[in-house]
Amino acid sequence: MGFGETATVKETKAQRAERLKAAKNPWECLEEIENFARNGYASIPEEWLKTYFRWWGVYTQGDGAGVLGGKGGEGKSTPYFMLRIRIPNGLIRSSQLRCVARLAEKHARGLADLTVRQNIQLHWLTIESLPEVLRELDQCGLTTLAACGDDTRNVTGCPLAGIDASEICDASPLAFQIQKMLVGPREFYNLPRKFKICVTGCPVWCSYPEINDVGLTATKRTLNGRLETGFSLRIGGGLSSEPQFAVRLPAFVRWEQVLPVVRGVAEIFRDSECLRQSRERARLKYLFLRHGWTAASFLEALEGRIGFRLDPPADDRAPSVNYRDHVGIYPQKQPGSFYVGMAVLRGRMSAEQMSRAAGAAEQYGSGDLRITNMQNLLIVNVPKFYADPLAAELEQAGLPISGSPFWRGAVACTGTEFCKLAITETKGFTRWLVEELEKRMPTFNEQLRIDVTGCPNSCGQHWIADIGLEGKRIKVDGKMADAYYFCLGGAVGKHQSLARPVGYRCLASDVPAAIERLLYCYAAERDEGESFRGFCARSADGDLRAALSGDQVPIAGREALAEVVPAGLDG
Repeated sequence: MGFGETATVKETKAQRAERLKAAKNPWECLEEIENFARNGYASIPEEWLKTYFRWWGVYTQGDGAGVLGGKGGEGKSTPYFMLRIRIPNGLIRSSQLRCVARLAEKHARGLADLTVRQNIQLHWLTIESLPEVLRELDQCGLTTLAACGDDTRNVTGCPLAGIDASEICDASPLAFQIQKMLVGPREFYNLPRKFKICVTGCPVWCSYPEINDVGLTATKRTLNGRLETGFSLRIGGGLSSEPQFAVRLPAFVRWEQVLPVVRGVAEIFRDSECLRQSRERARLKYLFLRHGWTAASFLEALEGRIGFRLDPPADDRAPSVNYRDHVGIYPQKQPGSFYVGMAVLRGRMSAEQMSRAAGAAEQYGSGDLRITNMQNLLIVNVPKFYADPLAAELEQAGLPISGSPFWRGAVACTGTEFCKLAITETKGFTRWLVEELEKRMPTFNEQLRIDVTGCPNSCGQHWIADIGLEGKRIKVDGKMADAYYFCLGGAVGKHQSLARPVGYRCLASDVPAAIERLLYCYAAERDEGESFRGFCARSADGDLRAALSGDQVPIAGREALAEVVPAGLDG
């Protein structure tokens, strides 16, 4: 460096993000989006494309290219956007779904994706279409506000809230109250990073509170001779490249305490400057992973923030059930009423399917639908004598209420088709994988969750799957090709465990054969009544690698599957 020269300190990603957030609250800048629409894509500044749009649920998307069935290349000349619509607790009316279908048909090439956080995503939107889409969604009671960005994401809950005969309580009103409290007010637009909340009265925790920043699960206690419903509180769960299950705090949260408690946790997160130093470590879980916080110290900080003490914890029974897709026809707690669950493979629906589902909900039910955390769709409040005709109509629309374990258990993230962070294509791959497994193993009939994620960020939740597939790229004959790395034996609930990386990866085209070999080994070697999770837990990594890569499928495994009896639902 010469005399008089000044060194330029390069701004880090975290510093840039914090500077931009401090300069502008995107929630207050809808008129800027409207100006961009009038003036065209070229008028959009970089800070909007890379940062501010996200507070409105908007991402720039990939080019639509896919290894298996993508539309390839068109996005390279025309910039497109992905739009995420938040559906609190997964509750949606037929009129709202029909609105989404109409917008998908007009602006999004006739398709939409249901997500593992009960959202709906549209793709192929242009900047010119965004104001109209946002306006029509608002008119039908839906919003994209905070569906992305450093704020409170969609508040999830049990899709059977209010109708499940076994539920402890209907916690869905709390989900809507939490959204109103944290989404929109200026004081919560600038969090260190995304903030995920689950509140559920469901006894099987089908919305996965274990992997949320805040997980509230209903429980009961007897106090002074009176039975009272409240919640257990878990903090700091999350997946991505450094997964952690949420830490349970030693506290019982009464119903009327839920809002101040959630607000207090949000304020602790917001005010933790240590989490703003690195974008990679800006989630609430890093207070525990990197900054020495414990359940006791977090509770102390929380009680100091909210101004009152929480009662000691009540009994908290984590469910033994690991898998619940809500597919099929089941009775509700309302006498004579049923819900009908569709198996929406990888969450992808056409505009026509959404319209038909909306119409069927009105014709056969009350017009109410629910989105699940396994990317499925339910129609609720169906009289018993309408359930079978409804199921037949849904089958005709390509929305079966049954299917193979592979069809029902498949979950997939967005992948390279639309996501710029993804490494591999996932949606087309997952459909092909399911079809291949159905052909290869037609007699396999046990519940099995296969989660496909296109990068280490784990939007496809591969860490909690029976078989988790994480996208990689490997070189073949001098060219890069899609591949997948295997993680096995993930579970939530009573048997919670992260899926174990077993040191095996293969080309995407070889995945069905590897899974076939593994499942035949499981069928041949499992103990009586042993679940796949249990089999993986007691098997050494080397044995699982050998099963995945072996050239011979065990004959005993084929014979075992010929008369297979489903194992218990212990995960």
